[in-house]
Amino acid sequence: MRRSFALQTYATLTSAGRLFVPLFLRVRIQRGKEDPRRVAERRGTATHKRPDGRLVWLHGASIGECLSLLPCMEEVVGQGFHVVVTSGSTGSARVLAERLPARTVHQFLPLDIYRYASRFLEHWRPEIVLVAESEIWPNTFRAVKKRGIPLVSVNARLSEKSFSRWSTASKAARQVFGMIDLCLAQSQEDAERFADLGARDVRVIGNLKFDAKAPPVSRAELSDLSSRLGARAVWAAVSTHAGEEDIAADVHLALRTRLPSLLTIIAPRHPHRGNDVSEMLLRKNLCVARRSKGELLTQQTDIYLADTLGETGLLYRLGALAFVGRSLTAKGGQNPIEAAKLGCAILHGPHVGAFREVYAALDQREGALVVTDRATLTEAIARLLTDAQALRHMARSAAAVAEEQSGATARVLQAIQPYLAQRT
Repeated sequence: MRRSFALQTYATLTSAGRLFVPLFLRVRIQRGKEDPRRVAERRGTATHKRPDGRLVWLHGASIGECLSLLPCMEEVVGQGFHVVVTSGSTGSARVLAERLPARTVHQFLPLDIYRYASRFLEHWRPEIVLVAESEIWPNTFRAVKKRGIPLVSVNARLSEKSFSRWSTASKAARQVFGMIDLCLAQSQEDAERFADLGARDVRVIGNLKFDAKAPPVSRAELSDLSSRLGARAVWAAVSTHAGEEDIAADVHLALRTRLPSLLTIIAPRHPHRGNDVSEMLLRKNLCVARRSKGELLTQQTDIYLADTLGETGLLYRLGALAFVGRSLTAKGGQNPIEAAKLGCAILHGPHVGAFREVYAALDQREGALVVTDRATLTEAIARLLTDAQALRHMARSAAAVAEEQSGATARVLQAIQPYLAQRT
């Protein structure tokens, strides 16, 4: 089938854009969004030798997507395959470096330029490609299919906004989504959207994020911080975005009279914002200890600013109450499943985006509670931190939802087994 005009135009423009890739990558390096030692990977040049034997390629956009793929990686490795996993963020590379199973290597995803994708595929020669969630790369998909490699979308999801955008170019959409051999969707709604856009063999398998292991923790670090906390009341505002740290600070100030020993933990989604957040807190005359600076938590500390990466496993274990950000002042939501697995009662704003079904399940079972502003957040924290039974009920309910929703990994492995069984 001849490519649509939109796809031909996209291919031409991206190919011509190779002239500007050095400048593009240089700017991203300056902004801390690329690893200068591995920038060649963005052009499809491998920085690791391909191992002998059969190999599977898995891709996740960032930290959350990659972590949800870890159980799949372990199962595939257990069947004798090697794995190359790609992502697009430096944060995901740092977190994966500590958690990847044996026989697995990480590379950054090449930019969606046909020549770069072809270079990557010629080196790694995967037998099957698994792409997580909403990652759709037309040139990369075309390079995969040209080599006859099965392409599977796992944990597939598509927002209403993305669906509407693709629907305006229906011919291009049917050609791109038609390259997906097997689509394993998170929900019935996602499945219908992929099918409407042209994906073949669409099945609903649930959310892989429920199968991801609870994030690890240093027992020594946890013991030290727990001893410093003592009997203090504590809550955490995790994965916060601009404006939400300000709300968390005001909540702390509002509660100091009722809860004089209160400690508030603030963990910005993007740790590089630590300086700005710290300055805001100091302007409010709060006593701040910054984890990135190694500052110790004391009995005088009002706010423990966890401006570090990959430490949610520690933060969620320090207390039983967590507000999950990007849901009050920012839209989109963040993954609450880690908090649920670690026995936290969960608070969140109304803007939960891609995690709408997860939050709906938690809210329905009283494992989570929606708050709409700083006043309702203040009241919810005050009530839960002074009612141990209510807090315990929410935490147990959240953990039960996380347990009951697991099992997607086994369904993914069962669905792709025919492809893994074929020898090439």
